[in-house]
Amino acid sequence: MKCTSKRIYQFLSVLSVAMLLLGSLTACGAKQYGFAYDRNRNNTSFSVAASMESSTLDPFAKSLCVVTQDVTTGTDVDMADATAAGLFEIHSGKVIYAKNVHERLNPASLTKVMTALCALKYGKLDDILTATENVYVTESGAVKLGVTAGDTMTMEQALYGLMLKSANDVANLVAEHIGGSVEGFVNLMNETAASIGATNTHFTNPHGLTDPEHYTTAYDMYLILNEAVKYDKFLELIQEQTYTSVYHDKDGNEKKIDLANSNAYLKGEAIAPENVTVVGGKTGTTNAAGNCLILYCRNASGDPYISIILQAKDRTILYTEMTDLLNEIK
Repeated sequence: MKCTSKRIYQFLSVLSVAMLLLGSLTACGAKQYGFAYDRNRNNTSFSVAASMESSTLDPFAKSLCVVTQDVTTGTDVDMADATAAGLFEIHSGKVIYAKNVHERLNPASLTKVMTALCALKYGKLDDILTATENVYVTESGAVKLGVTAGDTMTMEQALYGLMLKSANDVANLVAEHIGGSVEGFVNLMNETAASIGATNTHFTNPHGLTDPEHYTTAYDMYLILNEAVKYDKFLELIQEQTYTSVYHDKDGNEKKIDLANSNAYLKGEAIAPENVTVVGGKTGTTNAAGNCLILYCRNASGDPYISIILQAKDRTILYTEMTDLLNEIK
């Protein structure tokens, strides 16, 4: 049984989502927050918050899925391996399945969903990005496109490198262009997360390489992807199976981009249930994060769903359990 303090913590996170939405409705776009989120709030604060009737919160969160505890009743999901998982029916706001969806975990390259969201929100597809020395990623095993200082490419090319190849050097390239610096962009990521109610998230980089202060939750990733899919270009990016193009080095010489989507459902290596179409999503893997996957899907009627698994032990288990989750889509 979950302890009382954890239930309080989860309630505050959900309440925070609702009050952020209230602020956006009453401030005509201004950044005003009616409820200051504080991870150190005590039980007294909860008592005040809990005294608000649920009917007050419902109108402001009615377009979102809201969950405060695990949801497993009525499902046949056997999520024995993954640390956290969720299945959300977007239009109805129904939470079909939830396991540890408010637990803070390292998201690995699922981080790049937020990076792409900020790029689309604050940049233009025909922007020309120029790499500096800060583009280099030295961590062993990190996926890279091979961008070097002086290279130039469009934002559109960068987004394909970011989402299909999951290139960490490209993430830094995008970050510097949009934020003026990687640090400035990370601040923008965190501001954007807060503005959509992802109050249990803290990013320290634009790519998702391991950092103890870089974390999110399955629920917050649902909120982030739910915001990202409002952009047509994002939907185009995540469902593209391959992409080829050329960019240029500092001397104007061409450098080829030849990419393939790492999503096993799009590659035909994993098979979704017959009534489910996997539009696309994002994969992520590090030693700290394990194997992660977030998907945007549709059922036979075209209704959209978001599913997510964090911290599966290996790739085979990840896709087996994701398919098990997708079987709950009707």
